[in-house]
Parts: sequence; structure tokens; C-alpha cells
Amino acid sequence: MNTEDQILETLKQSEKPLSAGQIVDKTGLDRKAVDKAMTKLKTEEKIVSPQRCFWTAK
Repeated sequence: MNTEDQILETLKQSEKPLSAGQIVDKTGLDRKAVDKAMTKLKTEEKIVSPQRCFWTAK
């Protein structure tokens, strides 16, 4: 499973939006890798931000 898939799966399993730091804590992934993957997911409109700095799967 690649980084983007791990982030999406983590967001889908969460009952509330998560910050990038919380995603890092839950997945154990490197912060830079998470930031890069989230930028790609935002561009592809696969994640949305219902609250500033918090994200959820679309």
C-alpha cells in the first residue's frame, strides 16, 4: 500500500477530521512523506478540509 492509500484509509476509518500530525502518529509514516502525499491528494480532490488544518476523505 502506498503512502496516499494509507492516508486515505486512515482518514476513512476516523470518525472525525485529522491533522497531518495525527495522520503521522496513526500511520507511523515520515512527516515529509505525509505532507507530500497530502498535497497530491488535495490536488486530486480526494481529501477535503472541513476545518482549517484538519482533513477528511472525500
